[in-house]
Amino acid sequence: MNSHVSHIPFSQPAGWHSLYQDALFENDKSKVPQKIANAEKAILDRMRELFKASGDHIEEDLILDDALYALRALRHCVQHELLAA
Repeated sequence: MNSHVSHIPFSQPAGWHSLYQDALFENDKSKVPQKIANAEKAILDRMRELFKASGDHIEEDLILDDALYALRALRHCVQHELLAA
């Protein structure tokens, strides 16, 4: 077992992951932009925590990067739909 693996746990359910899911599964398109912003802030906060932490946390870094990418794609889709309406 790698002794350099970070012992910082994944954020609590009320943290970035919950906010991320809220943004992804929101049915009211008018609420999605704010939910995306909330999730992005929480993800960036978590990234800052990991940046300051010692150890190897590449897997969580990749998960966070993927989540940000998905939120940006969702934002683009929602903006396009709102402009088309």
